[in-house]
Amino acid sequence: MFPGMGAPPRTRLPTDERRAQLLALGRSIFNERAYDEVSIDDIAAAAKISKGLLYHYFPKKKQIYVEVVRAAADELIETTAPVAALPPDQRLAHGLDAYLEFVDRNARAYVTLMRSGVGTDEEVASVVEGTRMALLQRILVDGLGMPKARPLVRLALRGWIGLVEAVSLDWIDHRELDRAAVRALLAASLVSTLGAVAALDPDSGLPGPP
Repeated sequence: MFPGMGAPPRTRLPTDERRAQLLALGRSIFNERAYDEVSIDDIAAAAKISKGLLYHYFPKKKQIYVEVVRAAADELIETTAPVAALPPDQRLAHGLDAYLEFVDRNARAYVTLMRSGVGTDEEVASVVEGTRMALLQRILVDGLGMPKARPLVRLALRGWIGLVEAVSLDWIDHRELDRAAVRALLAASLVSTLGAVAALDPDSGLPGPP
């Protein structure tokens, strides 16, 4: 180094850009390692910034995680959006395929969220529940044309969403079926579920079995 010259200054990024960069990095880290395996020092080191600067944006590791989960949830809702030009059965297949592709791409993070203690944290659980409710409303409004569903319809669809999560976790664990087979199973189970509701509640507004 020449006299009077120090190390090159760190690049100063605008606040929003730096925050977005840290969230993208956090998502990458949490998709590779479980929540309890990651420290705030790990994130700061990966971002090549001081821990103090990281604390300026996210005072706690959990805050980074909550925002990562929220961003992932937004992506899931966006990528599974129905394609209006497709007929109903193909819209369902497209949405399920997008969901399973998302799960496959974020397998470690999905398992951690659904099975570890961090998934029961109040803030994290609120994001997860909000995602489930958004998917439920999408099925009711866009899929079935029911802005307000009868209790049995709502209960059955909540159960089906739980089935989708459980099947996705087992699929990740064992990898015994390809995505198309899992998608077909979930689509058939939804049709069966709605058929059962129609049989039990003729006033549900659902078409009965042919």
